[in-house]
Amino acid sequence: MSIEVLLFIIFNGLLYGMFLFMLSSGLTLIFGMMGILNFAHASFFMIGAYLGFQISLYSNFWIALLLAPIIVGFMGSLVEKYGLRNVHKYGHIAELLFTFGLFYIIEEIVQMIWGKTPVAYRVPELLNFPLIEVSGMAYPAYSMFRLVLSVLIFLAIYRILAKTKTGLIIKASLTNPEMVSALGHNVPRVFSNVFGFGCGLAGLAGVMAGNVIGTEPSMALLLGPIVFVVVVTGGLGSIKGALVASIIIGLMQTAAVSLEFNLNNAFEYLGYNIDINSTLNHFTSITISQLSPIVPYLLLIIILIARPRGLFGKRDV
Repeated sequence: MSIEVLLFIIFNGLLYGMFLFMLSSGLTLIFGMMGILNFAHASFFMIGAYLGFQISLYSNFWIALLLAPIIVGFMGSLVEKYGLRNVHKYGHIAELLFTFGLFYIIEEIVQMIWGKTPVAYRVPELLNFPLIEVSGMAYPAYSMFRLVLSVLIFLAIYRILAKTKTGLIIKASLTNPEMVSALGHNVPRVFSNVFGFGCGLAGLAGVMAGNVIGTEPSMALLLGPIVFVVVVTGGLGSIKGALVASIIIGLMQTAAVSLEFNLNNAFEYLGYNIDINSTLNHFTSITISQLSPIVPYLLLIIILIARPRGLFGKRDV
């Protein structure tokens, strides 16, 4: 493997991995603090992207970056207060079914408002220029901005949860809600704020990534599964685990895309040749790059078999 290919894998893997972390950090926070596996999390990501586009039309990207996550977070708080709070007493299955239905409702509402075709959500002109060049590929300043913002989000969340009184109250509200309530804290409001904040993080990721990956109604369906792969692989509720899992998946998938290697190459190296007209060749000729979309899910299966609680989780799935 050449140094150029290695640099390509590392750099693009980090960019993709930090995007996955931005997308999954909110769900990790929600599950870790509340025990709710929000199936509609990617839908809030989609709403953030569409709001980013709409607000940018009337003002600019920077105002959208500020307002859209706040709006999405407020919507998430309303969903928790008037929906999930009433469903919570019936258990996790009821919560999962509620958010599953919410996923499709949001998708239909988005299609009614913005249509079924992609919208023209553009990268801000201020950051739309090549900043650095790696292996002959130019990376725009906007990519670096997303990378830096993702790192800052991780540091902020980790500090809040590990170093502040707010983080202590949030953690205690899940394990001992009666004691926290007896100390004068409004536990339902804590849950509502946490859920809203997690949805706001998804909205922020939507604003940041919608103008790169494309803003269209099926984006939630396409990105939803990979969010759960990250959360389960890293460990349910572990922010550090979500970061590590995101980077691992980003590097693995980028490496897979870059490798045009198949089993025929391995057999040829060992002195065997597979007949190109044989049925076996249909399987041995498949390259690693062709299998790259399933790499994260293969990793998920391995993690579930070897370590059901994930890399840094404290409880099994």
